[in-house]
Amino acid sequence: MNEYLTLAEASELIGKSKETLRRWDREGKLSAIREPMSNYRLYKKDEVEALFAAFVAQDMKEEVSNFVEAERDYTVLELFAGAGGLAVGMEKAGLKCVALNEIDKWACQTLRKNRPNWKVLEGDIKAFDFSEYHNKIDVVTGGFPCQAFSYAGKKLGLADARGTLFYEFARVVNEVNPPICIGENVRGLLSHEGGKTLEGMISILDEIGYNVVPVQVLKAIHYKVPQKRERLILVGIRKDIELQYEYPKPYKKVYNLRDALKKSELFDSHVPKSEGAKYPKSKIEVLKLVPQKGYWRDLPLDIQKSFMGGSFHLGGGKTGIARRIGWDEPCLTLTCSPAQKQTERCHPEETRPFTVREYARIQTFPDDWQFEGSIAQQYKQIGNAVPVNLGREVGYSIVKFLNQYYSLSKPK
Repeated sequence: MNEYLTLAEASELIGKSKETLRRWDREGKLSAIREPMSNYRLYKKDEVEALFAAFVAQDMKEEVSNFVEAERDYTVLELFAGAGGLAVGMEKAGLKCVALNEIDKWACQTLRKNRPNWKVLEGDIKAFDFSEYHNKIDVVTGGFPCQAFSYAGKKLGLADARGTLFYEFARVVNEVNPPICIGENVRGLLSHEGGKTLEGMISILDEIGYNVVPVQVLKAIHYKVPQKRERLILVGIRKDIELQYEYPKPYKKVYNLRDALKKSELFDSHVPKSEGAKYPKSKIEVLKLVPQKGYWRDLPLDIQKSFMGGSFHLGGGKTGIARRIGWDEPCLTLTCSPAQKQTERCHPEETRPFTVREYARIQTFPDDWQFEGSIAQQYKQIGNAVPVNLGREVGYSIVKFLNQYYSLSKPK
């Protein structure tokens, strides 16, 4: 069925609503055939592509660029640095990492191996005092974990958050007093504890002297990352600064798995060979039957039931289970373990998980960025990272803000 597109796929490809496509079908402008069992519309892929080739090519002319040159040396202090995805992105945008804190020993070894000149502060953030950096840092960044406060809401003060890692993030911002701070988190923070956790964070930043820009969730596919991944960005601007921060603009072009693993605009060579996890034999037998872009519902019914077990009857799409990624789509969100049940991300042609270097490519790490520790530790570091290209685009937005700030007559 690969020569056909569903209504949803055709709609996504050409950027028109499903209702428009239904109307065009009725008008004969773009005719669909009907799938015999379900009576759903199917479109011949070559017809859709031919009809809209000029239209798509014209639409793909990229008019957006977030690139901006730093007008002076800007410095970053990064907390919860992990394996360096955000830090490498910031570096690519022209920001200089002065120090990074991380508790995981393997991630720290990764940072030291790749950037021996970086000051890596290994250990629990609670043990470090950052007041030596007071008024000497331009931006504090950090991907703090999402934790509930014992009490949360609009009137939360710094002391109320003690014991959480967001408290430590805010404490460091308070000690360092940068013009801007950036927190990043999962999309789920929006709804965590009914939104009260996020309200509490905004209240705490307000108390320590920072106005929070309206929070946005950035989709990595709009920022030159070949992966469907979302990150919530929390931006605080020091209250004495009367400047607007602008989020990076999204790009039109969406990159796919082929762009990640083959020579492309993103990488100037094919992905290097490397080690990787393996599926157990029983899983290989099942996944062999799944086509590209397919998932567990593409299996024969008896195999669906045995593979899914009790969750077969639970309803819901569960479209990430037994999923084989297609070359012409972005990868689904990478997890910390490539072979675990319910989050299979199978290679398009070979029945195996992505290798370590393939994982790194999908997260847009450079090929020369080496990861330390066991294979499992390497996957965990990569799966937890902010995609490098997303970090770079956010980095440009910070540079743009700082250029404006330092061009004022008397920045503090």
